Amino acid sequence: MGQRRHGATAGYGVLTRIGQAVMLHRGGDREEARRRMSVLWQELGPRADAYHRCTLAHYLADTQDSPLEELRWDLRALSAAQGSRGHADAGRTELRALLPALHLDLAADYARLARHSEARWELGRARTALDALQDDPHRQGIRADIERLQRRLDRAGGHRS
Repeated sequence: MGQRRHGATAGYGVLTRIGQAVMLHRGGDREEARRRMSVLWQELGPRADAYHRCTLAHYLADTQDSPLEELRWDLRALSAAQGSRGHADAGRTELRALLPALHLDLAADYARLARHSEARWELGRARTALDALQDDPHRQGIRADIERLQRRLDRAGGHRS
């Protein structure tokens, strides 16, 4: 009873390493954060836990210098969250809870690339995915970010679709 399963311990280790790299990034060391996360991405490989891959790709996107590379990593994060069948695994609450932020990040990526119709599409998906979240400060923050980006897109031209 006192022994931990190796998989559970390894899982916590992955999240700890992601968290350490995120702290480096937030502390201003983007290069080292990106390097550590890239190493971890290679270690995890394509068969790793979807939550770990999604979380890592989500944060790796933030360390990219190019908006196109950021988009690519955000698409990888969404792909990991949705799984190989193209939809979120109904049994993975933690993955569904990430979907609003993932779609919001994609909308922001598309907006930076002046791909406004795609940005609006992703904002719509982010709004729909909010249903997976409890009405708490996290959800309210994402909703506010969605509305801010919507206003920015509206000022950039065109109308809501």
